[in-house]
Amino acid sequence: MIEIEKGSGNVYADLGLADADEMHVKAQLAGKISEIIKARRWTQQRAADALGISQPKLSQLMRGQFRGVSEAKMLELLARLGRNVQIVVGPPRRSARPGRVEVVFAA
Repeated sequence: MIEIEKGSGNVYADLGLADADEMHVKAQLAGKISEIIKARRWTQQRAADALGISQPKLSQLMRGQFRGVSEAKMLELLARLGRNVQIVVGPPRRSARPGRVEVVFAA
């Protein structure tokens, strides 16, 4: 019998990576960037020109290889793609646990 374990929703945390939360946020941002580019039917070169980055760097980002790209840079790329980006800092949590960082995409 195969035992199945439910994931946490963050594959990086499930793999035990130290920077799991950061990697999860970056993966979501990279996925949205890729989604927008594909929906516009842009070539990677067209998108790279519009975003002000090299085509090889964009190709890596779209393939999930984003370790060399900061979250701030990804937010800038989303803004260049015409998206409004808001950073909201909420009230403190009532528990002793640290707060969390999450990405929420508006409809």
